[in-house]
Amino acid sequence: MVSPPPPFPVFTARGAPHELGHQHGCQARDLIRDFLELLQSSLALSTVELERRALRFLPLFKQYVPHLIPEIEGLAAGAGLTFPAALALQLRGELGCIPDAGCTTFVIGPRGTASGDVLIGQNSDTIPEIERLAYVLRLRPESGPALILWTFGGMLGYHGMNAAGVGHFANSLGGGPAWKMGLSHYPVKRRLLECSDLRSVRTLLQNTPVCSNGNYVLCDGRGEIADIELTSAGPLELSDAGVGFLVHANHYLCAPHACPANFSQSLPDSFPRQDRLQHLIAAKFGTVTVADLRDFLSDHSGYPVSVCRHPHDGPADSILPPSGKTVAALIAEPARGVLHIARGNPCSQPWTTYPLDEPGPSF
Repeated sequence: MVSPPPPFPVFTARGAPHELGHQHGCQARDLIRDFLELLQSSLALSTVELERRALRFLPLFKQYVPHLIPEIEGLAAGAGLTFPAALALQLRGELGCIPDAGCTTFVIGPRGTASGDVLIGQNSDTIPEIERLAYVLRLRPESGPALILWTFGGMLGYHGMNAAGVGHFANSLGGGPAWKMGLSHYPVKRRLLECSDLRSVRTLLQNTPVCSNGNYVLCDGRGEIADIELTSAGPLELSDAGVGFLVHANHYLCAPHACPANFSQSLPDSFPRQDRLQHLIAAKFGTVTVADLRDFLSDHSGYPVSVCRHPHDGPADSILPPSGKTVAALIAEPARGVLHIARGNPCSQPWTTYPLDEPGPSF
């Protein structure tokens, strides 16, 4: 019998920006360096070219997220990297304009859950190598809310929530407005977790240019939920039309981008995954629990390209290769300050609960 993999490791950093980065870099050093090697190999870039491309984005970081620069400097020092290499980690596939993830996201408002609190999360579908490089990161900044996120390889922003109840999870989109010079989504994801409510989230997204397209499901401590398709042409918000929950896969749902031209560039299985998760949540709306969501994220309708995604022998796709799989399933309870994560496919792997304000996970 094969033993399940261990839970994702947990790293905690506290203090001013440089100290946050340094503690993060020291603890995740091997995972960070391995991801940098994977990134460089997948983009087929020399070290000189990788760093040259990364530095082209530095003026945007200085303009829109200047407080992250000392944190990136600290990360570089802790992990034993150059600053341009640590900056490259915050850009990932944007260095080559490459989409590299699928994912199915959801957010359920208070009317839809048994607890009367928001539940939000996703399956993270990407190349299988990411599972080995991922970890849970708790940050206690000198100012602003504490936060917890699931991330990998030294990225300062990814999926998670903060102590104010703001949470976000994200997925890629097929097609849409053309790539242009702007911030990558990863520093934006970190900035979202520095917000106090969805009003400040909307202001942030309206005023921050991004270079590519992605979708966000969002919530805040007041129980408000939202979905925003953030593109290089700006953000568009999707209404829940009063149903009390939102689901998003990898195709556009907002006009004008929800059109045949973009649908043809989307993962073909995005459409049935969208319908399936909507159906599962709607069928239990008003009584949805964390246990229900664990079952929903393990669903195999359409296997192997189901909500719980598995590698397959089919053709390659511009968004996710056949080797792509669910490397993590995530469910956040912002009101309770806990993040539930299954490492790998949730259909076969145990779940671990990571509290925002405690030193260790529970099983």
